[in-house]
Amino acid sequence: MGRKPSWGKPWCNSLSLGYCWLWRRLYPTGFINRKEYDGVVKAKEQAQQQYDAAVFRGESAGIVSSVGRTLEEFKTSVTVAPHKKITFELTYEELLKRRLGKYELQIHARPMQPVRDFKVDVHISEKAGISFLVIKGGLNTNALANAVTRTDADKEAWVYFYPSEDQQKMCDSCGDEGLNGDLVILYDVNRNNSLGDIEISNGYFVHHFAPSNLVRLSKNVVFVINQSGSMHGRKIEQTRIALIHILNDLAEDDYFGVISFDSNLFHWKRELVQATSANVDSAKIFAQNIKDRGATNINSAVLEGARMLNANPREGSASILILLTDGEPTTGVINLDKIQSNVKRAIAGKFPLYCLGFGFDVNFEFLESMALQNDGTARRIYEDADANLQLQGFYEEVATPLLTDVTMVYVGGTNLTQTNFSQYYNGSEIVVAGEITNNDIETFTPQVVAISSNTRMVFNNPNISLEPPETKSDRIQRVCAYLTVKQLMEKELQLSGPEKDNVKEEALRLSLKYNFVTPFTSMVVTKPTGDITDVHHKPKEGARSHHVQQNDDSHGSRGAHGESGQPGPPCIPGFSSNMFLVSHPDSQNDPLCLDVTGGLRLKLLHHPSRGLSVNGELDSGAGEYFSRIKIHLGPEDHVEIDTTGVTVRQDQATTHHNGQDTITIGSVTVIFRDKEIDVNAGDTRLVILIYERNGKKMFWPALRQRSQDPNIEGILVFQQVYRLVQIIPTTTILEIDGQYADVTRADAVDYSIVSTPTLSCWLVSSGSGLHRRLENFIVTEL
Repeated sequence: MGRKPSWGKPWCNSLSLGYCWLWRRLYPTGFINRKEYDGVVKAKEQAQQQYDAAVFRGESAGIVSSVGRTLEEFKTSVTVAPHKKITFELTYEELLKRRLGKYELQIHARPMQPVRDFKVDVHISEKAGISFLVIKGGLNTNALANAVTRTDADKEAWVYFYPSEDQQKMCDSCGDEGLNGDLVILYDVNRNNSLGDIEISNGYFVHHFAPSNLVRLSKNVVFVINQSGSMHGRKIEQTRIALIHILNDLAEDDYFGVISFDSNLFHWKRELVQATSANVDSAKIFAQNIKDRGATNINSAVLEGARMLNANPREGSASILILLTDGEPTTGVINLDKIQSNVKRAIAGKFPLYCLGFGFDVNFEFLESMALQNDGTARRIYEDADANLQLQGFYEEVATPLLTDVTMVYVGGTNLTQTNFSQYYNGSEIVVAGEITNNDIETFTPQVVAISSNTRMVFNNPNISLEPPETKSDRIQRVCAYLTVKQLMEKELQLSGPEKDNVKEEALRLSLKYNFVTPFTSMVVTKPTGDITDVHHKPKEGARSHHVQQNDDSHGSRGAHGESGQPGPPCIPGFSSNMFLVSHPDSQNDPLCLDVTGGLRLKLLHHPSRGLSVNGELDSGAGEYFSRIKIHLGPEDHVEIDTTGVTVRQDQATTHHNGQDTITIGSVTVIFRDKEIDVNAGDTRLVILIYERNGKKMFWPALRQRSQDPNIEGILVFQQVYRLVQIIPTTTILEIDGQYADVTRADAVDYSIVSTPTLSCWLVSSGSGLHRRLENFIVTEL
């Protein structure tokens, strides 16, 4: 999703980004027969039982589960009951990790068919300012060039990906099955060498530490490479390629060693040597001759790598041990606990161990546990065409150590996440969260102490950002909880017996409290037993059908909705109780239709902070659609859309647009297409759909993304909530924002959806529906 869509630090939400540290927090919603059911996070076994029970009953249901032990990957399963329709909406938050000096948002687009309305919107907001932004990926090609647009400001950026159906068949890896690739957005923020950024809200804080302009440390690195028989073929071939590239990237003041192993050990050199050109060339010859054979003696290989590093200590340098293997130990010491104990004793906390697991047959949990016990991490390497690039990419992350023995100190802080880190690498980021004791910001003093080339460095003077007191967001608290859960999972992996159970129980408790989908929890969407379902009775000949609500646990009618004999006027989008358009009404409340006459000029949208106003004129007949729409992009510039075409006035010049084109004025981007016009103003997106009837054009505005700015106003953003009070044969009463109104049933065409479905709605006077006089939304001129 940046930190968050409107305030800062990496935080992604759905496909909206605003500086990205994001964790996986899921919000599934199921619309089963137009009735909304929110997802509920439960313990993994309980969620699966609830899902299985719904499937057994023949009902629609969905479940979201974590993949393996990760928090970054999840899978969904959806079952649709016979003759039913279900819409499964999934919204998530994700904590992005800074790697190689950038945040990366990767959007996978593989719908397996051309999609009529395929759109991706990304918004990045950074208080520190955006230092660079690059768009890459297999979908950012010449064939899709005009489908990708971007708008940049000093501290914000917007990226839009709107491919047409034809374009979805034209990319390099696309075809009749539609898009098949990724859109990758890379960016970073302006940084300095201070303590970094600290955000505080509601007694919680999160600290991002990523100093720049530091002197790199020389390193001592030993590569331990599995060459057993299971590495045969592409694995060993790609390992050779990657190792040769990595050796080329060693700095001359680095010291290194290379060990390959099967049941035996094979040294290039028995001691660390300096990375001179001659030594690197010699090591590359050794790498080229690594052959796959024999069994797997992990214990001896890792202990030998640790011995080499311990035997060559150098003050002011950073030591690293890297293991690459694709299988479990099969010779020598094969007890996994014993190997871990031996390795931990040999390393003794003096340097980190990084374990790379090649392929799917590897015991990754063993490698992960062993790495975590020694201040390192484990990474899975996938055996495909770019496995050698994955290996090189990992090495680049640890190739430039800048600090060692990093200690994060927070006087006045409590319940902290991890605060000690063996090393800090160029391009990475350390994130710590916690609580402020007694919520007393005055006594809260953060500081970082670290070693750089034998010099003790102290970082202070942070850039502290306080959220306004009226802010009710629990975002910072959730970040703290997420980091705690992740570290509990890592701790649980290293423990056994009652200690392991206690850590797992605490991780489960926090996951349930904050609605995290983790290896211990799943999120399930089902229809609760006893809930209301919709039953349509077959009408008598010549009569309109009646819509009856019926309880699953009884056979008695809860009341019938009487319907008027004539269809009413069209619905104004956005007037259902939960801000969905009329094509997606609230499960319990059908959309409202407003009694509005034709010929009116209405204020559709006014976004003062973006300098955007949109007004529309209803047709002079029944007021069924808009005949003119005018988009004001500031005091002088505007876009006018009518039945003759599109006219743009910009910088006192007037032009006409007929085909696909894009204009940008200030922070507003307008994208012209054959059947629609997209208006993007950062956190707001409006689509003007273009229809043609009997050779005459007609327009309909649909708000696809609504700003949270309290000053935004207009017909399209007016939010209304109502409650059904009484249904009797002659009168239906709704309570609308505390006021009561008589309503009748009507049919209306929803032009905010390309298929223009006809929906049932409650017909209400404009005054009652808006809870204010219609004159408040009328403008004298477009």
